[in-house]
Amino acid sequence: MAKTKKSLQLGKATVWPKTPDEAQLDAVPNPQAGENYLVRFTAPEFTALCPVTGQPDFAHLVIDYVPNKSLIESKSLKLYLASFRNHGGFHEDCTIAIGKRIVREIKPKFFRIGGYWYPRGGMPIDVFWQTGTLPKGLWLPDQGVPPYRGRG
Repeated sequence: MAKTKKSLQLGKATVWPKTPDEAQLDAVPNPQAGENYLVRFTAPEFTALCPVTGQPDFAHLVIDYVPNKSLIESKSLKLYLASFRNHGGFHEDCTIAIGKRIVREIKPKFFRIGGYWYPRGGMPIDVFWQTGTLPKGLWLPDQGVPPYRGRG
């Protein structure tokens, strides 16, 4: 499980987490907690390891959420995502585990993650997971990642 949080990682040298379970994911107070708005993080160079071959898998992740009382602090998110570089996991497991961990940490009103995985064995795998209800009237833009077409 995640280690006990002692203080924010922001603004200081941080030890690189070796595994997702070891990574600290920091939440900070939402200064606009009374407003409904969308936050988007994009990680176009996400990597994890294939649990069978140990070879690297690459994905473009798009994370959208409507904050409640807390926000995910971006440095801790970058470190958490980077901790998957030595983690063996199937595309589906990595994508959904990231979503569940963020939701557990900040309890957003709405959350979705799109994992657009690059082809291995000739087949791309796209994984989508969401929870909560989008507040009425809030704009949810397309994630902007076109379907994989290769050279076609």
